[in-house]
Amino acid sequence: MRLVILDDYNLASEWAAKYICNRIIQFEPKQGRYFTLGLPTGSTPLGCYKKLIEYHKNGHLSFKYVKTFNMDEYVGLPRNHPESYHSYMWNNFFKHIDIDPNNAHILDGNARDLQAECDAFEKKIEEAGGIDLFVGGIGPDGHIAFNEPGSSLASRTRLKTLAMDTILANAKYFDGDLSKVPTMALTVGVGTVMDAKEVMILITGAHKAFALYKAIEEGVNHMWTVSAFQQHPRTIFVCDEDATLELRVKTVKYFKGLMHVHNKLVDPLYSMKEEN
Repeated sequence: MRLVILDDYNLASEWAAKYICNRIIQFEPKQGRYFTLGLPTGSTPLGCYKKLIEYHKNGHLSFKYVKTFNMDEYVGLPRNHPESYHSYMWNNFFKHIDIDPNNAHILDGNARDLQAECDAFEKKIEEAGGIDLFVGGIGPDGHIAFNEPGSSLASRTRLKTLAMDTILANAKYFDGDLSKVPTMALTVGVGTVMDAKEVMILITGAHKAFALYKAIEEGVNHMWTVSAFQQHPRTIFVCDEDATLELRVKTVKYFKGLMHVHNKLVDPLYSMKEEN
């Protein structure tokens, strides 16, 4: 497990974007050989997406041979609703890059048979050869995707009832009106993400500090589902200083002492321009 600590949100976002960029380019994707990327929504990854868009517009990165699978989607919210995760992904990322819309997979929260939709999503991931890099964020209660506290750490893509803490946290996106916030969602399972070849989790802000502490300094616990990734062979937690406030001083000192190693993963920043 790696813990990468940057000074602030913008630097953490840039480090994460550089890592994604380098992983895609090192993979050498092409027709018949797609890089498969798992993606989150929410406020945390926005900075990372902006940097990836910048790399694309500057000609350094192409998503032509990338397939994406999003973590979750609300149930019952129209696809074109401004707060649906379909809208989020297209407005904040997909419409600014060269990804084939057929390669951008998002769960359909309005499917007639929701379990069949979840099963089909798992099948699509399998047919794509699995996820090469799953990027995630977490809630203050340590949930990843919509795997709320108490979720099985072996769970697969399924229908999930949202915890009240999650509903309250999401109310800001619905004019503060709790009655407008969806109470159910389709979500990949903890086991789905654990199956990825590599996982990168973005954690920023003081309000996520206790969750980061639970994720890396205490044992694996289904009440803090992000803690499961202690057992993944290739997990990277990328955070800012504020998110480390609950960690032991020696933990922070240890991982900061490894930053010269971690920074070699993103420096130099690879470019597809050099290949062409």
